[in-house]
Amino acid sequence: MRFDDPNWWRHAVTYQIYPRSFADSNNDATGDIRGIIDKLDHLASLGVDAIWVSPWYPSPLWDGGYDVSDYGDINPDFGTLAEADEFIAKAHELGLRVLIDLVPNHCSIDHPLFQKALAAGPGSPERDWFIFRDGKGPQGDEPPTNWGGMFGGPGWERVTEADGRPGQWYLHMFAPEQPDWNWDNEQVRAEIDRVLRFWFDRGVDGFRVDVADSLVKDPSFKDMPIDPLTGHGSLQKVAGSPLWDQPGLAEVQRRWRRLADSYAGTELGARIFVSEAYLPLEQLVEYVRPDRLHTSFNFEFLQSEWTPTSMRTVIDASITGHDAVGAPTTWVLENHDVIRVPSRYGKPVSGRPFTGADQEEDGHWQERLAGQPTDLELGRRRARAAAALMLALPGGAYVYQGQELGLEEVEDLPDEALQDPTWVRSNHTVRGRDGCRVPLPWGGDQPPFGFGTDAEPWLPQPEGWGELSVEAQDGDPSSTLNLFRTLLRLRHELEALGDGAMAWDQSAPEVLSFTREPGFRCVVNFGATPVELDGELLVSTVELVDGKLPVDAAAWLRV
Repeated sequence: MRFDDPNWWRHAVTYQIYPRSFADSNNDATGDIRGIIDKLDHLASLGVDAIWVSPWYPSPLWDGGYDVSDYGDINPDFGTLAEADEFIAKAHELGLRVLIDLVPNHCSIDHPLFQKALAAGPGSPERDWFIFRDGKGPQGDEPPTNWGGMFGGPGWERVTEADGRPGQWYLHMFAPEQPDWNWDNEQVRAEIDRVLRFWFDRGVDGFRVDVADSLVKDPSFKDMPIDPLTGHGSLQKVAGSPLWDQPGLAEVQRRWRRLADSYAGTELGARIFVSEAYLPLEQLVEYVRPDRLHTSFNFEFLQSEWTPTSMRTVIDASITGHDAVGAPTTWVLENHDVIRVPSRYGKPVSGRPFTGADQEEDGHWQERLAGQPTDLELGRRRARAAAALMLALPGGAYVYQGQELGLEEVEDLPDEALQDPTWVRSNHTVRGRDGCRVPLPWGGDQPPFGFGTDAEPWLPQPEGWGELSVEAQDGDPSSTLNLFRTLLRLRHELEALGDGAMAWDQSAPEVLSFTREPGFRCVVNFGATPVELDGELLVSTVELVDGKLPVDAAAWLRV
């Protein structure tokens, strides 16, 4: 299929698949590519424009596939390269673009190049592919710096040399099983170029760039102030941090952009990148200048509280900042790393206030949320309204698998089932991200709810998820699934939606109302007083009461 819109990425709605948890075709308790192929009709009927598949590469799965041992193949648990090719081709036949994950900051300790680096010894060219340093102290038994790791513990791991002696240390910003590449080495840059071309040549339309703000490190390797919560050097993304948002990233991103643009004359056209970078907006928009990456997830929107002030503050700042560099905003409410929206918005504190004065990154907001009681009925109501708000805003958007079903965070997984490295590295104090990665319910009233045939999935599903399955919601006009189908259908039909501009309407303080031309309005009621609607109702997230929009609800209107 030939795609004719070179600016599709400016307005696309992309559906994220976490392959291990999407659909199991061979009943081995793990999702796979054949399962994705079998469910492509679901995605086409949903109305999304593209699919992003989280890492599907060979991996020992120390970190859910973000520890890659081979960037040019498929994890045997998920399938084969031939099946990947079939998936890409069938997705394209249905008009769906395909993005996959690029994990450029680190690989797996099982990667052949890291194994060669271990065998080659200190000072070798092989070790220069990674960040090896001698330790401090008389015997070199102290880490080269005091940096911590993102999953807990120190950010350095000491190796045993070939002769059995304790040797150098290697940097791992995440788990010890994920050694960082050395992006000062041209061979590393060329290797990732090769990976990009390998997948672009197979028909992949773009990449989601994992931790896109972390590749290049400050060569001074200075210690950081101690974080009292961890006892290690702080990992906060503050000015002067040696780990984040280094100047050398700009040239890496320009190099990738040139490579992606070189495909402009092919059948699928130029390829694209979306950046994962938790950065303040003024830094984030630098990544999406016309010669760098195309888009970047808007995590400030995801982290906002369910209040009109918080939401409007982020929306205004995001659109203004992105407009200044000519880029669209890419909205997101859920992904494989964060608490699902119905649970988040069903808690007494749903996120960060974003009043304008409080913009400092808070890396522990998710842990605070995890300990709070949850009103799921309230959370699902708000999640539906948030989806309508997000899909009406200018730019593109991402939907995480199960978001279209209104799935909640599974907060009561048994300890023995948890697999997130954060659980282990925090000495079993931080439960991690497994609760948003539980396999999807497709049908039936008992686990595994059609995820597989009868094998217990790799993470257990809640007993009540039968009511939320695709099968159960398919024929219910009021279901969350059919709400998403309606929103996405209208998004395609209405000229006003997608990329473009918006204007706020005059409204009560507890209401967000904006108009987009031609003739579209979105109204979201955060307050207790029902709101009069002016225009022809296209869709509302709950039934109107006497023609008015009740609390925690959104409506789309033709005006």
